[in-house]
Amino acid sequence: MKAKFISTLCLLAGISFNSFGQSNELNIYSARHYPSDTALYQQFTQSTGIKINRVDADDAGIIARLKAEGTSSPADIILLVDAARLWRGEIEGLFQPIKSKTLNDAIPEQFRANTNSAGKTPWFGFSTRARVIVYNKVSVKPQDVDTYEELADPKNKGKLCIRSGSHPYNLSLFGAVMEHLGEKQTEQWLQGMVSNMARSPKGGDTDQIKGVASGECGIAVTNSYYLARLMRSTKPEDKSVVEKVGVVFPNQSSWGTHVNIAGGAVAKNAPNTANAVKFLEYLASPSAQNHFADGNNEWPAARGVHINNPALQAMTSGHFKSETVHVSVVGMNQVKVQQLLDRVGFK
Repeated sequence: MKAKFISTLCLLAGISFNSFGQSNELNIYSARHYPSDTALYQQFTQSTGIKINRVDADDAGIIARLKAEGTSSPADIILLVDAARLWRGEIEGLFQPIKSKTLNDAIPEQFRANTNSAGKTPWFGFSTRARVIVYNKVSVKPQDVDTYEELADPKNKGKLCIRSGSHPYNLSLFGAVMEHLGEKQTEQWLQGMVSNMARSPKGGDTDQIKGVASGECGIAVTNSYYLARLMRSTKPEDKSVVEKVGVVFPNQSSWGTHVNIAGGAVAKNAPNTANAVKFLEYLASPSAQNHFADGNNEWPAARGVHINNPALQAMTSGHFKSETVHVSVVGMNQVKVQQLLDRVGFK
């Protein structure tokens, strides 16, 4: 009866449904829509014998679904691709805090939720993506965009392309900047970016990179893995884009480049908790961490993992200074950030 009910919900939502088991299985709600992750799941099943059933949706849809399903939810694992969404799931009580020495040893504190009074942690980050600045090599000098603050500098008027300010990737960046600059200066910074826009915000990060290559924009903000995809592409049109743009990892002389995370949690009402914890520990393993790097051009979140991704190596020579603001703080700042965006007309 329960399976039939959940299946009906899936059909109504337009989401694929796999028959959920209650024993040697694992039910995952995932916002990671990356084809390369299929191999990640297959490797886990091959090594453990645990079958994976997966439902794909976006971050907001998964959180809404968990709230709607309540105690009837079959979900064991929740995978989300933004720090603020993970924080939201935590404060809304959708996750089951766990205690795992393996995860605590592997994942730095800044990339996981705060531990509660019982010594348990609600969620963990497993991969990171830097929020970088790309620039047109002909019209812009890299030293003119080597900090986030310079995105709002009058010298860059009419040059900036960026996706919607309300997109989670930008909300997380702006939430981190507010932690560094304070509310008043952050509002001034956002207003300066609005004044510097070459066009109204539209499209995704890849569109911003292509806008810089075409000359429509001089500078743009993107997650690093979008640029890495283009760098590893064999398509002539992608190679042409890459040849025309440069990349800066901002604020290397101050607080460091902003990084967002993709992470996971055990669902509050998980029917297969032991399998869920085993899966999260697997995601922190060197083999899974290298998969994030090689398969989707993300940096590992776990300590001591060395990667061989040629695009990531080319961008940074394998290392860059990242900020140390805790991802939970970034999440908490986002309500205030959205209010600032509304005030300055950043759509």
